[in-house]
Amino acid sequence: MTARIKDAFKMVPAGIKAMMALEASIGASGLAPDLLELIRLRASQINGCTFCIHMHVSAARAHGETEMRLHMLSSWRESSLYSDRERAALAWTEALTLLAATGAPDADYDLLKAEFSEAEQVNLTMAIGSINLWNRLQVGFRAEHPVGAADRAAVAA
Repeated sequence: MTARIKDAFKMVPAGIKAMMALEASIGASGLAPDLLELIRLRASQINGCTFCIHMHVSAARAHGETEMRLHMLSSWRESSLYSDRERAALAWTEALTLLAATGAPDADYDLLKAEFSEAEQVNLTMAIGSINLWNRLQVGFRAEHPVGAADRAAVAA
């Protein structure tokens, strides 16, 4: 894969500054950092954003996430490893990430409102919108995820 723009963020510093301000607001919202990493990772999986998958797996691990929950995230509906609150957030993440196909169904919203206050619902929705924008920037411009020495060696083997 070849990057289409080497450093897209340098092209629009005001836009990136605004995105970073949004991220800071979401981070200060009171939503648990581990929950935010799960929804960011799930949206990135759906969007095929390897750069963001790498970033959010690393961040989730730093927040104490287990390897098994990270492995099972793509099939969270069939796994018993996620709480009702996480399930509501993941369902809402999928509904909004796949908005054209889902239309944000009432059933997913009902799960969300059963687990989150209205302010939390808005903050979670902003986090989902934000990661979807980051995914579009990274996938659209073909940003490559970092590759460590061990992973590079595995490819060469």
